[in-house]
Amino acid sequence: MNIRLYNARILTMEEGKDIFLGEIWIQGEKIIYVGDGSETDSIYEQLGIPCIIWDKEIDCNQNLLMPGFKNAHTHSGMTLLRSYADDLPLNEWLNKQIFPVEAKLTAEDIYVLTRLAILEYLTSGITAAFDMYLTPLSIADAFDDMGMRCVQVGAVNNFSQSLELVEEMYEALNHKSSLQSYMLGFHAEYTCSKELLTGISGLAHKYHAPVFTHLAETEAEVAGCVERYGMTPMAFLNCLGIFDYGGGGYHCVHMTSEDIALMKMRGLYAVTNPASNAKLASGIAPISDFLKAGVPVAIGTDGPASNNCLDMFREMFLVTGLAKLREKDASAVDAMEVLKMATVNGALAMGLKDADVLASGKLADLIMIDLNQPNMQPINNIPKNLVYSGSKQNVVMTMINGKILYEKGTFSVSETPETIYREAAAVIERIRKA
Repeated sequence: MNIRLYNARILTMEEGKDIFLGEIWIQGEKIIYVGDGSETDSIYEQLGIPCIIWDKEIDCNQNLLMPGFKNAHTHSGMTLLRSYADDLPLNEWLNKQIFPVEAKLTAEDIYVLTRLAILEYLTSGITAAFDMYLTPLSIADAFDDMGMRCVQVGAVNNFSQSLELVEEMYEALNHKSSLQSYMLGFHAEYTCSKELLTGISGLAHKYHAPVFTHLAETEAEVAGCVERYGMTPMAFLNCLGIFDYGGGGYHCVHMTSEDIALMKMRGLYAVTNPASNAKLASGIAPISDFLKAGVPVAIGTDGPASNNCLDMFREMFLVTGLAKLREKDASAVDAMEVLKMATVNGALAMGLKDADVLASGKLADLIMIDLNQPNMQPINNIPKNLVYSGSKQNVVMTMINGKILYEKGTFSVSETPETIYREAAAVIERIRKA
């Protein structure tokens, strides 16, 4: 489909490029033009075509077009557990509430529950999710059927999945569809034996591939690793060669200066999840320290059991708000840096090099932000408005792979929201009775 978006403010997220008034042309799944649209004939000449017959032209009314947000850490299928077991200590929450329920879930259940999460992603302007959960094939089917981009990561541990499954999924899901990819990963150091972690390192070296995992989320996790191996989780995993080809850690709350230096050396990403870490009382990640050390930061929501909201606007505000509180410095972590974390850095962490900025040849994964709402006025500084006063209500369009999946409250996906809600409710009812 050929789509022209015009009369728009455009934030490409390219380094050093300011917001400008212009238009974006989309052909199929790719962007073919981003500019002010003033020289149509020369544009056609550059593209090597006489003209374009537009299937759809949208007057953006000077609203903002920008790259979609990348949710760089989530567990989509955990929508079942939203508000199910809140306000409990972490260990009790995880071991007595979450794990027993998850043990009852089937692959079909997770397919249904994942589709519920995707609806929420679309309303939040999220165009890709970095998902770690139990049944990779049914998760991939859910994202494919809904038309949403997904990068999955291995979740192997001592109790579920296996090295063989991680390798099988690495081979299968990196070739399943244009919307799917898969990265090597494991749940966490504290849920994996040294033998299993050595196996992960072997896969990383076999495929020259990055590895992602939960890392230094709690003080207890770090203390346990030091007791077991005499090293922090970051140092121990580095010694095993797990990060020799890059990757990153989710949460990264309790990191030493030596840990951060190792992350810089290995080219790792720190994926922060501020709402989850605050709600579970895990702590505040040292975002300013990462930035000073040159460690790129991306943002994730974590799963809807621990957050409970899959909302990138809330995460962006918390990233900078908590950093300012931690550093006792109101200038810490500028809003534009946060936008970069939520878009460009998330895309690069997920290996989505064609979905980081808005430019010719990039994937048409973009969103429109309604600036004509009270919380966006006056338009003194759009990036700061987005981070400090923006909300999901400002997302009026979400496009993925050149297809508009959400527009002004209406979804264009495989099932109606009502059907997805009903099927999710049926899963929850069955699990409660089991």
